[in-house]
Amino acid sequence: MEYVQLGRSTTQVPKIGFGTWQYHGGGGVLRRAHELGAAFVDTAEVYGTEAQVATDLAGLRDDFFIATKVSPQNLHHSDVLAHCAASLKRLATDRIDLYQVHWPNPDIPIAETMRAMAELVADGQVRYVGVSNYSVAQMQEAQDALGDVPLVSNQVKYSLGAREIEADILPYCQEHNITVIAYSPLAKGDFSGPGLERVAGIANARGKTPAQIMLNWLVSQPQVIAIPKTDRVERVDEAVGATGWTMDPAERTALTSS
Repeated sequence: MEYVQLGRSTTQVPKIGFGTWQYHGGGGVLRRAHELGAAFVDTAEVYGTEAQVATDLAGLRDDFFIATKVSPQNLHHSDVLAHCAASLKRLATDRIDLYQVHWPNPDIPIAETMRAMAELVADGQVRYVGVSNYSVAQMQEAQDALGDVPLVSNQVKYSLGAREIEADILPYCQEHNITVIAYSPLAKGDFSGPGLERVAGIANARGKTPAQIMLNWLVSQPQVIAIPKTDRVERVDEAVGATGWTMDPAERTALTSS
């Protein structure tokens, strides 16, 4: 496994972690991820999977980087504090490694939310603050409100089939040392569309799977990690096998050319 620095923190995280939307657990996925050095799990209060993550991490908590999210309707100051406490209880832990705002809420000031986030960091309940689905302007506002507490990440939809963030969000994050956490990195298994039809050819030539090509394309970029979701242990091995090698420029160009 390859590792990168999480934003402007001193913590190294694996380039491949695992998401838990519609995760059923109980099959050894997170334990296999731990064995392979991919000990990063992402959940959210709205997923309803925090308690399952805690069960699956029994005895491994200190070895895992746990990320979760507070829902957009819960972004008032007091709600953030209360919902963090509830997530801590469900996760059976005394701290959340990365606490993220799941979606921005235009009806609740970002500054109010970030004031609560900074307090959670100061109290030791949260190690790092992140956001999800934030625009450049919203990231700027969040960092201004956080003051000395760094905004370390923005979790966004990003894959070969969904490259909208390359217009502004990705370059901004790379310039300001904010880690991009790519969700839906495998385009939910849809390998059709511009560029994606070339994935199979490159995979065959390299002796890799299409999923490994798509993940490698993502995590070979600066400040990008990916969190595919799976309930199958063999898929953990496949995802981790997307690291430790790189495609040549011609292959990358072929994947992204129209």
